[in-house]
Amino acid sequence: MPFQGQRILPAAKSMKQFEAMIEGPYRYGVMLDTHIAQLQSLLDEARRRDKQILLHADLIQGLKNDEYAAEYLCQHIRPAGLISTRASVIQKAKQKGITAIQRIFLLDTNALQKSYHLLTKTQPDFIEVLPGIIPHIITEVSDRTGIPIIAGGLIRSANEVELALQAGATAVTTSNTDLIRHFGESLT
Repeated sequence: MPFQGQRILPAAKSMKQFEAMIEGPYRYGVMLDTHIAQLQSLLDEARRRDKQILLHADLIQGLKNDEYAAEYLCQHIRPAGLISTRASVIQKAKQKGITAIQRIFLLDTNALQKSYHLLTKTQPDFIEVLPGIIPHIITEVSDRTGIPIIAGGLIRSANEVELALQAGATAVTTSNTDLIRHFGESLT
């Protein structure tokens, strides 16, 4: 079962959120904004606490988000997974045996169609669908691609989490501390 059945993937946008994430009950988490100089120490600390970090490659300050950066991340930092909007990053992660999560933005029908074309090319391990508050689109993307879905973005309530999961999402990413706490209670 993906993420050992964990349905919420806490997403850290700051050091304070990262510290709370690695001290909390969740085994898997997402690191959003970070700086290249912090990466190794952050992931080392997470590993000491038996945590698995999915790293958003596009949001690392000081590192270009291309296949060379992805190769560096895969070989030297070794996160549990890489999240990116870029096909070259996803392909490099897959090549190096790192979980590849293709992030797509559902802005309109044209963006969705372009995403389907991209997904055919990259064949990621997971698709992160943003915003994650459109259950029928989660179902459509899941049915059409056969690739597990992670819902993220604009999810603000426990009910919206449940709707995304019922629509077929494997997990939901959130930086909302109330949702992280609410769903984390069942893990302790």
